[in-house]
Amino acid sequence: MLKPLYWRIYFFLKKRQSKLINKRLGNHVKAVIVDSANGILATDPRDLEVGLKLRKHGSYGLAEISRISKLISPKSNVLIIGAHIGSLAIPISKKCSKLIAIEANPDNFKLLETNIQLNKSNNIIAYNIAASSTSEIINFQMNTVNSGGSKRVPINNNYLYRYDNPKIIEIQAHSLDEYIKDRNFDLVLIDIEGSEYFAMQGMKDILATCNKLIIEFLPHHLKNVADISLDKLLALIPTHLTKVTIPSRNETYPRDIAEAILQNMYEQGRGDNGLIFYN
Repeated sequence: MLKPLYWRIYFFLKKRQSKLINKRLGNHVKAVIVDSANGILATDPRDLEVGLKLRKHGSYGLAEISRISKLISPKSNVLIIGAHIGSLAIPISKKCSKLIAIEANPDNFKLLETNIQLNKSNNIIAYNIAASSTSEIINFQMNTVNSGGSKRVPINNNYLYRYDNPKIIEIQAHSLDEYIKDRNFDLVLIDIEGSEYFAMQGMKDILATCNKLIIEFLPHHLKNVADISLDKLLALIPTHLTKVTIPSRNETYPRDIAEAILQNMYEQGRGDNGLIFYN
């Protein structure tokens, strides 16, 4: 009984902290520039997740960046779906030939464009769209305390996703197979807060030719945002990707064994920031 109350208090305090920061700086301050290990990045001062880590510690996701860098070469083409403000995309772009960045949240996208310019990341092409199964207009909630948690309105909109009273807007979504001319990516990274299932439905051609796929895996997203089983998600991952690395376990498995482990994790509510499927 204490756990739900604990999280409500935690989220209330986060929301209050974000509002106090905004009040101190003034409503006209839309970004704070940070000279970080990820690059020179404009961050939303209200953001207490990625933004706070960059402002307080001077870095974000360095272990993940290092892991991804080992999977690509200077000749690689990379697709990142859910690029946020570019804290991963910008350093990764320095390790590859071309990077396409997809970001649905228009406020995050403005910061992404700014950060691409600040870092002179000329090999990044950015699109302000959502990835989905088809071309459509979707309802999208704009979180502020955790701007990276912005997402299509969940089917089961748990308090976890709306504690900061996010503004809901309509945005354009597309099938990436139809929207992007490129088909050959050495690495595809998908981190879109539970909409991975919808995006993958609309990018079967892209996935069929990619060599490596990194996908966020959070059971509560599958259950609440997409309202699907793990099997439905795994069925969209091409069969030629026969090995799976689970970074949270620091282990690599044949796909059949990995899927059994993931099912167990799913049932226990344990996730991973970036499962790696490859051949």
